[in-house]
Amino acid sequence: MMDLKGKKVLVVGLGKSGLAAALFLRHRGAQVTVSDIRSAESLAKEIPALLDEGIMVEAGGHGLLTFRRQDLIVVSPGVPLDTPELVQARNFGRPVIGELELAARFLKGEVLAITGSNGKTTTTALAGEILKAAGMPTLVAGNIGVPVIGLVEESTDATWSVLEVSSFQLESTEQFHPRIAVILNITPDHLDRHGTFENYALAKERIFAKQDASDSLVLNADNARTAEAARRSPGPVSWFSARHAVDQGAWVEKGNVVYRSVCDAPPEIIVPVSKIPLKGGHNVENVLAAVCAARLAGVKAEAIGPAIEKFQAVEHRLEYVATINGVEYYNDSKATNVDATEKAVAAFPGCIHLILGGKDKGSPYTVLSPLLRERVRAVYTIGSAAAKIESQLRGVVPIRTCETLANAVEAAASAAHPGDVVLLAPACSSFDQFENYEHRGRVFKQLVNEHKDWKVKQNA
Repeated sequence: MMDLKGKKVLVVGLGKSGLAAALFLRHRGAQVTVSDIRSAESLAKEIPALLDEGIMVEAGGHGLLTFRRQDLIVVSPGVPLDTPELVQARNFGRPVIGELELAARFLKGEVLAITGSNGKTTTTALAGEILKAAGMPTLVAGNIGVPVIGLVEESTDATWSVLEVSSFQLESTEQFHPRIAVILNITPDHLDRHGTFENYALAKERIFAKQDASDSLVLNADNARTAEAARRSPGPVSWFSARHAVDQGAWVEKGNVVYRSVCDAPPEIIVPVSKIPLKGGHNVENVLAAVCAARLAGVKAEAIGPAIEKFQAVEHRLEYVATINGVEYYNDSKATNVDATEKAVAAFPGCIHLILGGKDKGSPYTVLSPLLRERVRAVYTIGSAAAKIESQLRGVVPIRTCETLANAVEAAASAAHPGDVVLLAPACSSFDQFENYEHRGRVFKQLVNEHKDWKVKQNA
């Protein structure tokens, strides 16, 4: 455990994680400064609370001297590690870690960490609910919305901390050591940040970098890049597959999710697939991963099925919003990459009006073409990625340039017929027009409900 008393610590980036880290460090006796490229006006909500705690604030840019004068630098996930000031600070020998790494050095108990290009939030929430239902002291945090540093004071030696962790968080880890690590899948994402797919994949693999033979790694047998990571695992690997049986892990057999912990042992029946209350085949994979993690954590097989059956879909993940004039509206704002959008579209048989766009992340949209031809009536583009989307999907399906989410909802609602689906699954990040994907999802739901109210008044 680090001794922070009297240490000069700089926190770079004032998102949720940065703010929580700054307050944690100050309460542990550190002399804390925060630095953010945003203006003081845009940080008006955060600055007063920081100043009240005796934390210095540098807004509107990073000062090189600020970075050099520190004993430790804690970087928020949204700040690239190749930011010039961070590169220079490392060259001067200043240690640079992320909020996840900081938290890991103080967190008590066992850690179950989950990463992947898609499905992290749902699987993390589900695994947490299974452990809680089994009576295990459980905390849930990470990229799911609660900073990991916020769990430190609640954690005990008996606690399981179930953490959703992203590539942005993992790339700045050093000693992070989960007892159970899960990689759901690795598909192209965040190429604008990591540069190449392989760099991104290796960042994901840092989740098990500090594991040893007594730890457990859970991998997706159906995803080639994920499965390839097994040969670098220092500990035993459990597998999950929606396509075939595995020697050790979870799969689907005769309409049931089953699990076995030892090769050649008879499989345990966990839950019928028909009783999984989540839409889409990709969520079967998420359930399989959660089953593996829960069994490895010591949850009895008979306790897992009931917890799965009671689980509710997480907000902004194929979230049903409303039915208006026979048209169903779904919010999948968390579909921030092409693979997630592909899974969202595949969850519906057809007749989809799809809202795409936002801030481009460097992946091609052409891979969506076969599925769009099969299931999508029209695409409605928004945000700065619209031109790229339209150029790559031109001729595949009808495309309407809408610029804003409000325009897209109105256009899709006007074009849809009873039995159709209006789906927000943007395949892009939200940062060109929204604070984050949660903000985008909330705005979508508000627009849909306003449209519902408008239709009711119009028909009155």
